[in-house]
Amino acid sequence: MSGEAPPELERRRVVFHGRVQGVFFRATAFELSRDFDVTGYARNLPDGTVEMETQGPPDQIDGLLSAVRRHYERNITDVASTEIPVRENESAFEIRY
Repeated sequence: MSGEAPPELERRRVVFHGRVQGVFFRATAFELSRDFDVTGYARNLPDGTVEMETQGPPDQIDGLLSAVRRHYERNITDVASTEIPVRENESAFEIRY
């Protein structure tokens, strides 16, 4: 036993505004998520925004969100982020339809 505490998890709901649908945003978020220790999903919302919920250690969430912002910096006009309760038994990051 190593004596190390498991990393603290958090979950964030992030809504991306701008030209974020029809530009492979969800697929790109999915691909980028593979570089980070996160779970969650990305999905299009009826109002033209993209919602992402992501869960993991805070630094890993920050890394994914930074990577998404960098990739779509010309498309994103606003980002709204809220911390929400952690979901148990989630094992992957996925695209939702």
